[in-house]
Parts: sequence; structure tokens; C-alpha cells
Amino acid sequence: MAVRFEDRMSEADALMWNIETDPMLRSTIVSVMLLDQEPEPKRLDEAIERSLARIPRLRQRVVLDPIGAAPPRWEIDPHFELDYHVRRIRAAGAGGERELLDLAEPIGMQAFDKDRPLWELYRVDGLHAGASAIVMKLHHAISDGVGLVRMTSSLVERSREPDPRRESRTTSLLDEAASVPVGPFQETLDALRHRAGANLDRGSRAARAVGRGARSLVRDPLGSVRSAARTATSLGRSLRPISEPLSPVMRGRSLSVGYDTFSVSLDELKQPAKSVGGTLNDAFVAAVTGGLRLYHEHHGRPVDELRMTMPVNLRQGDDADRAGNQFAPARFAVPIGIADPAERMRRIQAAVRSERSEPALPMAEEIAGLIGRLPRAISAGIFGSMLKAIDIVTSNVPGPPFTVYAGGARVERMFGFGPLSGAALNVTLFSYDGRVHIAANRDPAAIPDGEVLGECLRRGIAEVLAVR
Repeated sequence: MAVRFEDRMSEADALMWNIETDPMLRSTIVSVMLLDQEPEPKRLDEAIERSLARIPRLRQRVVLDPIGAAPPRWEIDPHFELDYHVRRIRAAGAGGERELLDLAEPIGMQAFDKDRPLWELYRVDGLHAGASAIVMKLHHAISDGVGLVRMTSSLVERSREPDPRRESRTTSLLDEAASVPVGPFQETLDALRHRAGANLDRGSRAARAVGRGARSLVRDPLGSVRSAARTATSLGRSLRPISEPLSPVMRGRSLSVGYDTFSVSLDELKQPAKSVGGTLNDAFVAAVTGGLRLYHEHHGRPVDELRMTMPVNLRQGDDADRAGNQFAPARFAVPIGIADPAERMRRIQAAVRSERSEPALPMAEEIAGLIGRLPRAISAGIFGSMLKAIDIVTSNVPGPPFTVYAGGARVERMFGFGPLSGAALNVTLFSYDGRVHIAANRDPAAIPDGEVLGECLRRGIAEVLAVR
């Protein structure tokens, strides 16, 4: 599917950008691709150039209007330097996966230079047995996980041998009419026009909603009142501040990260879910929560529930092809203390189904717009009160179902480390070529014993895989 890029951030993208006045709410995504050999430099360079030509965001910086009347605008960086964004480094020590993850961790912790495009790509050589890796770091304001897979498809190929039909660069980076920066006066005018248009569009939608509500009220007065009450209650739940984590163990917070990875067969993980009438996501979350049950028991502090954030994909209709973030962050309690993995999957399935039906979820963009109009420090405070006491984040991103190559090197595994944004742990599933690659990003202040957590998560995965 082609990706549509707009000139300005959406309200949700802008909120994600603005709340970084609190550094604990940074939303950095780090993806790691492990390759079977070193990529051919020329072919990898061509793939990067192809991506630059097709993905405007990779050449654009964020520009704010002087009065904050509209969401930030994307502008071609007139000082764009490819050598700043693409770097080549070597792994330390034995060059194993642990050394690679140790190398990626400080990359993920470093803040972006916000005067430049919000991405960095590292080619990592010197891995064990002649292998290599690509570590890519992007700001979440560019896209969510689903959009990111679509956007970066030009970085990979379907065969080890080059495809002569595939062009390298399709446009010149120097031939961009939009590369001339806009002055502050014009920037302010454009922002005011955008805000006026957005308000007009919002008013039209509100009028249509009022019309539909009035017709519904005439046809079914009692049902309309109940529906309005459900929506109001749902909005209250979605914005409710949280005072402290549910976990009695994972309570510290910091600006650091710790990375771990796990891989299993896609079909093997689907089978347990199928046996209880669930989905791949149910099995995945049950494996994570099972591991966390074991982790809390290891510390002598068993717990019945933890609070989880799970992004719900909202891509549909005319907006399905739009770049940027199109998800709602559902927050809810998930069962931890259930030892039976089959029963745990059933309970998780029910909880997720209930959350997906929340009336407030489709209103995520409007909610983001309302919060985003507040001063940045206040909007960061509101979001911080909603996120900093989250115990875990889980995310499920579908990747290519076939083998892909980068610069002629086969991509053997792909991992996506999602941002903590105040949580103790983020676990992201990325499916690729018949395998499930699970990336765990932990805050060392909350979980200092990464080896213990890793072993508990492996046992949690094994519990679920044993369900038949």
C-alpha cells in the first residue's frame, strides 16, 4: 500500500512530540535486523537513497509555528547530511547477540537532535561468524509500528541478487521545491489557516454527530441516553490519572533501557491460541504475563493483576494509508496470578475484547487535540500521570511473511524495541518469515535483574507453547 504523507503532524503525533518536555516520556523506537553476512555497501547505499526518495519524513525536520496555533509542520531540512544519519560501527567482544544489544541500548537512550530529521541508521559489522546487523532508530512521531513497516519496505529486497528492474534513487535530494525554509510570518499565517480549517472540519463533524444523535434520541430515547453515559464513562477511564504501579516490585523509573530478545515459531504460538479460540496476540500477552507471574514469585511478591497499555490499531477507511500514528493506547488491568496458561489466555482475550469496544477509543485524535492545546508542560503532566505508573506495554506488529534481504544479506531476525514512555517494561512482538521475534525493553531502575526476567519470560513462553 502506498503511504500518504501530510505536511503537518496529526494531533496524536503532535502530542507525542510535545510531551517530551518530560524526558521520561520520550518515544524512541529502535529496530534491529540481524543479517547472515555483511551487506554490499553499494547496494545498501542504493536502498537508503531509495528510501530517502520515497519517504519524505527521512529528509524532513520538525518546525514549530511561533504562536503554537497548529501542530508542528514537516519541512525538508535544508542542511540535510546523510553522513550524520548513516553510521558504520563494529561490535565489541565476541560479537554475539548480547554484545549487539549492549551496543544498541545507549543508541536508544540518546535523545534526538530535534533540528534534524528524526532517525539514525547504524550498520554494525564484526559480529560472530561474519554476520552483520542494521540498527535503526526513529522517533515515534514519524509513525507507529504498522506504518513503519510500510514506510521502510524500500530498505529491503526480496532476493539476494539485485533486481535490475528496481531503481535506486528516484528523485534528487537537491531538487526539492519545499526545501526553502518558511519565514516566521508566513509560518504563523499557515498555522492560523490550518487551525481555522481544522476547526471548521471539527465543527462539521460535530454538527453531523449532533444530527445523528438527535435522530437517535427521537427513535430510542433511553438507548441514546445510555450510549451517551457509556461514552462519558469511557472517556473518564481513558483520561484517569494513575498514582502508582500495581506491581510491588517494578516500581523504580529512570531514563535507561535494557534490551532482551526471544524467538519462536509463528505456527507454534498460534496453535495454543487456536486451542482456546483466541488470537496470536492472546497467546503472546499470556506468555508475557506468565513470565511476569514467575518474576514476581521469584521475588516473593506474587501479584494478581498488572496494569498494561496496549496500542489498538485504528487504521481504516480513507486514513488507512496516512503516515503517522493511528492507534489508541488502551490501558487496563491484565491477570497475572493465573497459573493455568489456557485460562490466562481466555481471561486476556475477554479483557482485550472489552477494551477494544471502549467508546472512547475512536476518539483518540480528538482527545489528543484537546490535551495538545494546553501548554506543553501541562499536557506532559497530564500524560505523565496516565503513563508513568503503567507496569507493562505490549505491542504486536505484523512484518513481512517472507524472507527479505538488505544489501544482499539475508535478514535472519527482526526485533522492534518499543519505547517505555514511563512504563517498567515494553514487550513488542514482530512476526517475520514464519517466526515470532519478541523484543523486551526494560527500565533497569524497575527491573535491575534482567537475566532473571529473561529466564522468567522464556518459561512463560514455554508454558503457553505447551497448551494443546
